[in-house]
Amino acid sequence: MGLFDKLFGKKEEINPNHVYAPMTGEAMDISQVPDPTFSSGAMGNGIAIQPTDGKVCSPVNGTVDMMFDTGHAVTLVSDNGIEILIHVGLETVGLNGAPFQVKVQNGQKVKKGDILMIADLDAIKAAGLPTITPVLICNTDDYTTFNTTTGKAVTNADVVIELGK
Repeated sequence: MGLFDKLFGKKEEINPNHVYAPMTGEAMDISQVPDPTFSSGAMGNGIAIQPTDGKVCSPVNGTVDMMFDTGHAVTLVSDNGIEILIHVGLETVGLNGAPFQVKVQNGQKVKKGDILMIADLDAIKAAGLPTITPVLICNTDDYTTFNTTTGKAVTNADVVIELGK
């Protein structure tokens, strides 16, 4: 690390074809989500995270396409066109936003690691709902290769989806 890196901080290199984990937790195959809307791949291929922390961070550099009014889900478009849906928990739209603190707005530019929302996982569990969080690539068909990393603990520093054209 050079002097300027020490003084000003080294800029993190982000591969534009990588999607990082938006939450800390256990990365799982999307087929393990107990909701066919997600597990069938109808909305796109992806992974799921069984979160251990409610902080939801941007998995890419890009733009907030739509932050749902209830705060339970967000769509992003990466700087190179990856369309991502992060849906915190299952059936959480019915909680009317109560367990979610939204930190971004539609059209906002974000960098990997920026906080998008904070979910109160205990409140979601208390409502009897699962906290498993699907992370989908909605334009999966635009890519010729689609590789995922699952079956291990992940943080926002870990790549969970690699795409290629």
